[in-house]
Amino acid sequence: MSHHQLLIIGSGAAGCTAAIYAARAGIQTTMVRGMQPGGQLTITTEVENYPGFAKEIQGPWLMEQMEEQAKNCGAEVISDHIKEANLKATPKTLIGESGTTYTADAVIIATGASAKWLGIPSEEAFNGKGVSACATCDGAFFRNQDIMVVGGGNSAMEEALYLANICKSVTMIHRRDEFRGEMVLRERVKAHEKINILWDTVLEEICGTEGPLGAVTHAKVKNVKSNDITDVPVTGVFIAIGHKPNTDIFKDQLPMDETGYLTLEPGKVTTDIEGVFAAGDVADSVYRQAVTAAGMGCMAALDANRYLENLAHQKEAA
Repeated sequence: MSHHQLLIIGSGAAGCTAAIYAARAGIQTTMVRGMQPGGQLTITTEVENYPGFAKEIQGPWLMEQMEEQAKNCGAEVISDHIKEANLKATPKTLIGESGTTYTADAVIIATGASAKWLGIPSEEAFNGKGVSACATCDGAFFRNQDIMVVGGGNSAMEEALYLANICKSVTMIHRRDEFRGEMVLRERVKAHEKINILWDTVLEEICGTEGPLGAVTHAKVKNVKSNDITDVPVTGVFIAIGHKPNTDIFKDQLPMDETGYLTLEPGKVTTDIEGVFAAGDVADSVYRQAVTAAGMGCMAALDANRYLENLAHQKEAA
């Protein structure tokens, strides 16, 4: 068992930024790296929209730098994965897969969200080489090219509309015969001259040249009614079937929406439990960007510092 003044769960942009700010404020700060150290940016090859870098950088390198910065500021970084949490206990109690029990005066939840994937082998083979789950992150790399978007909800339609402003053409494939999202988005997508919709269609395979410098050349799609398979020439495939926030261990402790995102008061990072804060994609189903996650991490650290200062005053008064 080990006790910590502030425990940060997650080491993506939100977690690292929180660790930097908290450690610099003199808080004894511990960051638990989790199952995917560095978060989703570690599977993003090229990043050109994070402020401060004139040229594109590598996602894994950026997260390595953030973690090193947190360490240099005085944060302790632990490699473990939290599998159980009792946030209502005093002190807050968490159990790692290593078998270690962590207790903390304050906790920042920065466990992020994971993109949902189709699960086909070629999707993994071309991930980062033409396959992406984030149009705002990677869309600019496909400027004036033919691309495909897979999905039929709000996320897919928003991605398609965003990409249509950048790319030569967008082919949307949806397994049903109608979109599931908001009517205004449906109308915009159907009316857009650059967007072609293939109804009752699923993605069978992503094809191209493999290897370190691999690239997508086309996609094989199947009509679910006729079983006909068609080749669609594209250089990029965007999977837009949603994200799953990593919040399972907090169920029945913190309020969540129907998809599992932690619900916070607008403009705040405080949760319903005193001394527990949330930052990044775990509580953001709208923007899901590294820079917004970092901003929330800063807010969480500042609020945690105020909470811990008040806690210390209360103990002194007692």
